[in-house]
Amino acid sequence: MLELHYILKEQMKMTLYIRLLALFVLAFVSIAPMAKHAHASTQEIVAVVNDNAISARDLSKRMRLVMVSSRLKNSKEIREKLKPQILNSLINEQLMLQEARKMNIQIEHAEIESGFSKLAAQNKSTPEKFKAMLSRGGIDVSTMYMQIEAQVAWSKVVQKRLRSRVVVSDRDVDDTLERIQAKVGSKEYLTAEIFLPIDTVKSEKRVRQLANRLVREIKSGKASFFNLAQQFSKAAGAVNGGDTGWLQETQLSEEILAGLQAVKKNQVTKPIKTLGGYHILFLRNIRTLTEDTMPSRDQIYYSLGTERLEKLQRRHLMDLKAASFIDVRV
Repeated sequence: MLELHYILKEQMKMTLYIRLLALFVLAFVSIAPMAKHAHASTQEIVAVVNDNAISARDLSKRMRLVMVSSRLKNSKEIREKLKPQILNSLINEQLMLQEARKMNIQIEHAEIESGFSKLAAQNKSTPEKFKAMLSRGGIDVSTMYMQIEAQVAWSKVVQKRLRSRVVVSDRDVDDTLERIQAKVGSKEYLTAEIFLPIDTVKSEKRVRQLANRLVREIKSGKASFFNLAQQFSKAAGAVNGGDTGWLQETQLSEEILAGLQAVKKNQVTKPIKTLGGYHILFLRNIRTLTEDTMPSRDQIYYSLGTERLEKLQRRHLMDLKAASFIDVRV
C-alpha cells in the first residue's frame, strides 16, 4: 500500500500539473488570425484581484487562445458568451499564483519550459516548431506560458497544503468493492465529461448559458467535445478530453444517471445541474458489470484519492476567492 500511495501521489501530481492546458492539434495552424477587435485601450483594466490587475489585453490574448484551441466559431455572440468564463479563469489563475507566493513556493522557468515541451510533444512537435506554429495561428506564446505557470504553481500548492489531507484506507477500498460486487449485473457507462463549476450564486446564470452554448456547438458539429473539455472542463479528466473511464450506476447521482439514460451511444446530454455545477456528458459506450470487468483494488484506491483531492482543491480555491478582493469591471 505504501508503493501504491507513492504512485497515487505522483499520478495526481501530474494530473494537476497539466489539467486546463489546451491540447492543440496541428490543424489549427491553417486558421487565419482572428480579426482585431477595437478596445478603448488594450491596457484597460477589466478586473482587479487583490493587488493584481487583469488588462483587456490579457483577456483578448486568452480569448484568442481559447477560440483557436477549441475551434469555436469566431463570432461576436460567442465571444461575449465566453468572456465571463475566460475572465473567471484568469481571476482563478491570479489567486493560484498569489497563494503560491504566500507559501513561498518558487516556480522555476525550467518547469514552465518543461510544461510547454510536454504540450509540444503531445502535438508531435519540438518546442521551437510549436512556438512557430502558435505564432502562425496568431497565438502569443507568453499567454500559454502564463497559463502553465499558474497550473504548476497550483499543483505545488495542492501537494504542499492539501495532499496530506487525502486519506484512503483499506476499509474505504473494501467498502467500495463490496458495493460494486453487490451490483454485478447492473449497467456501466463509458463517458467523457465537461464539468463547469458554479463558484457563487451570482455565477449560476453565466455558467448555465455557457453550458447551453457548448452543447449547441457540439451538436451542430461546429466544435469537438474533446477539445472543449480540454479547454473548459474543471474535472480531473479534462486534460484527456474529459475521459472518465467506466462508471457504475451506483457511482452516479440521480440527475447524472437520468441524463445518460435519456441519450443513446455517441450522443451528448443536455447540461445537467448538480449541487456543484453543470455537467455535459458524452456517452461513449454501455456494458453490463461482470466479475471480469470489476475494478481492481489499485484502481479503486486511485479513483477515491483523485476524487477526494479534486474536491479539496476546488473548495480551497473557492475559499480563496471568497476571502479576496475581486473587482470585475466588464
